[in-house]
Amino acid sequence: MAIPFFFLELYLSLKTGETIGFFWSVVWIVMSAILGVTLLRHSPVAVMGNMKAMQKGKLNIKKFQDASMSYFVGSILLIIPGVLSDILGLLALSYTFYLQFIAKITPEQTNFNQNKGDDNVIDVEIIDEHSDRIDHT
Repeated sequence: MAIPFFFLELYLSLKTGETIGFFWSVVWIVMSAILGVTLLRHSPVAVMGNMKAMQKGKLNIKKFQDASMSYFVGSILLIIPGVLSDILGLLALSYTFYLQFIAKITPEQTNFNQNKGDDNVIDVEIIDEHSDRIDHT
């Protein structure tokens, strides 16, 4: 799987370099690497945002894992030089942003009955204020 990917990456990079020129190919590689490193450096913020959305019930654990993993994979693919890895990285990041958008428009799911006891039971505590008195009857 790695060998065909490498050859496809090399072919697409050479074709893109032939089309847009050497200078713009270098600019593309440098800018995508800078974007990937920047996204990777800000990954704790993205993961914390996903965790907050999960706590509010806007993301389930599966979507949280998908969003976090696609964010990391997309960032790393942008760092790797090449056209195909950049396209795959942008696709992974677009999936992350899609999940974050869905989390923003989804209403919070709160459980109001969580940790609530039976309505027919009254919980009381009896405090004896006169425990020091002795009853002589």
